Amino acid sequence: EGFEIGNPEHCGGLVSKGALKELEIEPSQKTFDGEIKNAKIFSPEGKEITINSQRQKIIVINRRELDKQVARQAKDKGAEISVKTSFKEKIAGGVRTSNGVKECKYFVDCRGVSRLANRDREGILLTAQYEVYADWIKEGQVEVYFDQEKYPEFFAWIIPSGKGVGKIGVSGKGINTATVIDQFLKSKGDFSTIRKIFAPIWIKGPIKNFVEKDTVIVGDAAGQAKPTTAGGIFSCGMAGIMAGRAISEAIETENSSSLMKYEKMWKEKFGKEFEKQNLARKILARLDNSTVNKLFNSITPEIEEDISNKEDFDFHTSSILRLLGMKGSF
Repeated sequence: EGFEIGNPEHCGGLVSKGALKELEIEPSQKTFDGEIKNAKIFSPEGKEITINSQRQKIIVINRRELDKQVARQAKDKGAEISVKTSFKEKIAGGVRTSNGVKECKYFVDCRGVSRLANRDREGILLTAQYEVYADWIKEGQVEVYFDQEKYPEFFAWIIPSGKGVGKIGVSGKGINTATVIDQFLKSKGDFSTIRKIFAPIWIKGPIKNFVEKDTVIVGDAAGQAKPTTAGGIFSCGMAGIMAGRAISEAIETENSSSLMKYEKMWKEKFGKEFEKQNLARKILARLDNSTVNKLFNSITPEIEEDISNKEDFDFHTSSILRLLGMKGSF
């Protein structure tokens, strides 16, 4: 749809090495921005907890470069790529695009959140993410700020891309993201903004059906980003692989019922985790600031250490429920 693969970049770029390995992507030097050593999470009143994330092997990738790298891998396997070619409508035996009709047996719909916008506005939050130069951005340290008045039902974040450079973002229900991100940046100190991105995210989990006749829906368009953070490199990327395999089988066997294997595979791998994340999100959405502050005050060094020892960044609900201090909070 755009003029260039990977642009505009809506992604924070956090992903685990394990996820990239499973996606069969070995990040090139241009794609790799840095490694995350720890995360600091702040309560509304400023109390912080620190999670050591070295066991989870989380890296920051340059998403623009990652998309170009993946496009090259696809090209080397026989894909044809067209830029500035947007989808218009599904027609018999193909699709109509801004660049003429493309014949196809199956259409894979990866149009992102825009596909869901007309169906369910409740699941969409607006975000602002700026790329910033600032000496208060610490290399290897992610920061997350909870405040239900400033960022209702979500949070603000700092993701470093290197020393003194990173992505600063905010999201929340019903907020003016441009105003809120400006206030957040001013509270941090001096900075220079080099890129501004405004984009919607989907936080309600997967849609009901991933296959509609000869259309296969993948990625944000299918609601496959995490309900907790809207991160989706792994869960959406795996959906692409699973969909590709199911389509290959459907073509080889001339049996379109094989397409349903894609939905089954994805839900077997991610379904339970996404259900738990949806529950955690609903709980977080109902907490006010005083409750969030109480929760932070009840988190012990043992809980911090316990979460630090968890090894799976991609299936993280157990850590969130631990942070919610399940015993005391309800």
